Amino acid sequence: MIAPIDAGAVCILGIDPGLRVTGYGVIHRVGQSLRYVSSGVVRTPDAALPDRLKSILENLTQIIQRHAPDQVAVEKVFVNVNPQSTLLLGQARGAAICAAVSRSLPVSEYTALQVKQAVVGNGHAAKEQVQEMVRRLLALPGAPSADAADALACAICHAHGGLGLGRLATAGYRMRHGRLVR
Repeated sequence: MIAPIDAGAVCILGIDPGLRVTGYGVIHRVGQSLRYVSSGVVRTPDAALPDRLKSILENLTQIIQRHAPDQVAVEKVFVNVNPQSTLLLGQARGAAICAAVSRSLPVSEYTALQVKQAVVGNGHAAKEQVQEMVRRLLALPGAPSADAADALACAICHAHGGLGLGRLATAGYRMRHGRLVR
């Protein structure tokens, strides 16, 4: 079910890319308030890589058409111990970004550390902590799945002053351990 659009709301789509499971979350920001709209996952078929990437692209394109977000926030790839896994995840991220830019949507990217810091206050928080804070921040009746929670957390991070909305005055600051410091 699609929630009605709030007057003056900015619609943000958060994406947690994955080759098997890609999480998505849609929120509205009205002033300083956040409102949950939708979330879920895109599960790719057990198929060759091009078919999986096509599935991510097509499903996220449908989600974008359905919710008409104004901005998109995507979690950045971290470097795994296994470089092959990192490359595959990067390709899933590329498919997700293509779904957004093909609709001329601005895309902001955040590391997992930045997202966790913005939502939980600890850049090294456990998945369960992220799920619980997302549940609380969006007043959800239950915790979303881990992938959907990560996508919603990415959208929340963006809404709380990430690149784009309510830009933080960052002149004279730098990022250190996921925080802005002088």
